[in-house]
Amino acid sequence: MKNIKFYVLALVAAVVFASCGTTRTVPITGRKQTLLVSDEQVLSLSSQEYTKYMATAKKSTNAKNTEMVKRVGQRLANAVTTYLNNNGLSNEVKQFSWEFNLVQDQSINAFCMPGGKIVVYEGLLPVTRDEASLAIVLGHEIAHAVAKHSAEQMSKQIRNQYGTQILGGVLSAAGASYGTQQIAQVIAQQGLQFRSLKYSRDNESEADHMGLIFAAMAGYDPQVAIPFWQRMAAQSGGSSSDIFSDHPSDAKRIAALQKEMPEALQYYKAAKGK
Repeated sequence: MKNIKFYVLALVAAVVFASCGTTRTVPITGRKQTLLVSDEQVLSLSSQEYTKYMATAKKSTNAKNTEMVKRVGQRLANAVTTYLNNNGLSNEVKQFSWEFNLVQDQSINAFCMPGGKIVVYEGLLPVTRDEASLAIVLGHEIAHAVAKHSAEQMSKQIRNQYGTQILGGVLSAAGASYGTQQIAQVIAQQGLQFRSLKYSRDNESEADHMGLIFAAMAGYDPQVAIPFWQRMAAQSGGSSSDIFSDHPSDAKRIAALQKEMPEALQYYKAAKGK
């Protein structure tokens, strides 16, 4: 009897998940993903956190570097916008309100919140060294936003919590309204710390791929990605394992980029031929 109850509850969970959320195709890679949170929910939270972050962050006083970040970022944003418009994704474009900032932080890092709010830390620039390498990093961060990886990670958290409660008998006769409550509850509990959100290694690899293409679309030589990530590997000590990391190992990341380079070079040639 207990086994029958378990399978019935599992079936209910499957039906609920099948009826919730939306399925979309990730640009460039063509991967299918199912999201349980709406764009409105994610963008609202992202805007709130970005406002709070920028209220305490110290903007760089280096005018030259600040202008470079804004210039490279906007060039990438323009290329991405053109790509989305040309591929029937104009509705996606409406979600982005691009903004680029360089802040006083010596961490080797950058992030892009859903909605196109991009922050670069000053500590990253000595490693990027040039605009093309900076474009590789910004392309990667923009890719996280375009691929909606934040919403995807939230959806995974919701499935885990929601599924556990369903199989524990909490669902009872709840229905769709309960699902809505659960989504709201998870969003409220998580707070969605976009700046420190851990993406899966698959998400990181996808962002590498898409970012390489975005940089090439914007007319930046994608081949600089290899020496850049080699410099990043030197910074991290050249870790050879990705077992305990949310990012691919340095060796795997570089090998994947080398495999994807011919595709990126086609976009680069097209951009330079304009």
